[in-house]
This record gives sequence, structure tokens and C-alpha cells, in this order.
Amino acid sequence: MTTFKSRVFEVVKQIPKGQTMTYKQVAVAAGSPNAFRAVGTVLKSNYDPSIPCHRVIRSNGELGNYNRGNEEKRCLLKKEGAVL
Repeated sequence: MTTFKSRVFEVVKQIPKGQTMTYKQVAVAAGSPNAFRAVGTVLKSNYDPSIPCHRVIRSNGELGNYNRGNEEKRCLLKKEGAVL
């Protein structure tokens, strides 16, 4: 049986460079549609560079938080062409 955390990481690994998903979309894809806040909690603990958690944003279009700093998240997304 896979854990919610591992399902979230698998979903986030599949987000292509230059694209984003919302916390809600990740929760739905991980099989727990109402667990969008839990997605944020899971991603906060991620320091594996192969899991691009910077590509997960809020439903209202705001970037949300990032464990390496919000400015770093903005820079990474801008570099990938996901935000202006």
C-alpha cells in the first residue's frame, strides 16, 4: 500500500518543466481530493531535487510557499517559463 506522501511525490514528479499544478489538482491526482492542505505539508518536507515541488501553486494563481524561499520559487518558475 502506498502512502499519501509517496502518491503526492509521484504526482509532482510528473509535472513537466514550464507547467504548474495547484495543490488541489495534486490532491485529486493523488486520490485524496480534499487533502490539498496536506499536499502543502508534504511538500514542505521535500528536499529531493528530483521532486519539483516548486511547480505546485495555489488555486488563486499565487505561488504559495516554498521550503527554499519564495523568491527562489519565483526564480525557478520564471526560468522555466511558467510565470512572468
